[in-house]
Amino acid sequence: MKLARQLGSLLASTLLLFSVSIQAEIKGEEVSYSAGDLTLKGFMAYDDAVTTPRPAILVVHEWWGHNAYARERATLLAKAGYVALAVDMYGDGKTADHPKEAGEFMKAAMADKAALAARFHAAVDVLQQHSAVDKDAIAAIGYCFGGAVVLEMARRGATLAGVASFHGSLGTDNPAKAGEVQAKVIVFHGEADRLIPADVVEAFKQEMTAAEVDFTFVNYPDVQHSFTNPDADELAKKFDLPLAYDKAADEDSWEKLQEFLTGLFTAPNE
Repeated sequence: MKLARQLGSLLASTLLLFSVSIQAEIKGEEVSYSAGDLTLKGFMAYDDAVTTPRPAILVVHEWWGHNAYARERATLLAKAGYVALAVDMYGDGKTADHPKEAGEFMKAAMADKAALAARFHAAVDVLQQHSAVDKDAIAAIGYCFGGAVVLEMARRGATLAGVASFHGSLGTDNPAKAGEVQAKVIVFHGEADRLIPADVVEAFKQEMTAAEVDFTFVNYPDVQHSFTNPDADELAKKFDLPLAYDKAADEDSWEKLQEFLTGLFTAPNE
């Protein structure tokens, strides 16, 4: 009898844990939206067991386009308690398999800043219309090309709580102006990044300071471009690119991102 009760208790505990894991399952949704005549295809992730609106984060992809990496980061943010939307800045969810093609996609997107902004704000609208989102609590993060995008949106005065750039391009032809940047800014940069010269880094810091932007610059010594992407080493070897994954910098920057977001919003899991 005692053994039966113990087995029954163990079974009940197992079923409870199974039930909790089911309830906490992250939901992923394919999202189609548009900016002008361009169809954009994103991916939204969130915990559908949470019934109250919560802060939301846009995730802007690298120059490779809307790929699995951007979706993985969105899913990680959803597990942290946010609604996350991996956006599409190229249209039709297209991705590049070669640096030449990626460069062409990126150059075309950055050539028309008004269209770039329209695509970004179309994604913001998707979040604001979702029932799971606190429409007044939205931030954005970006990687490489995506880092340049979120910084550009901050410079243009986008109504965001904050933006975070990971190994993103820092130069601009539209410097921030005092009083126009509403978002707090954090930049994660590899000091050994050969794609972003030291003078560009210094110019960015001077720009942010002159514009009185609330910004934080995190510099990782001996760390190269694309340090958060586990595929960076393979891509570097395949295409002879100055990229390298750095596990320590990846993990530290992600931890600091969580601290940054918690500072922007009420921590969603508390």
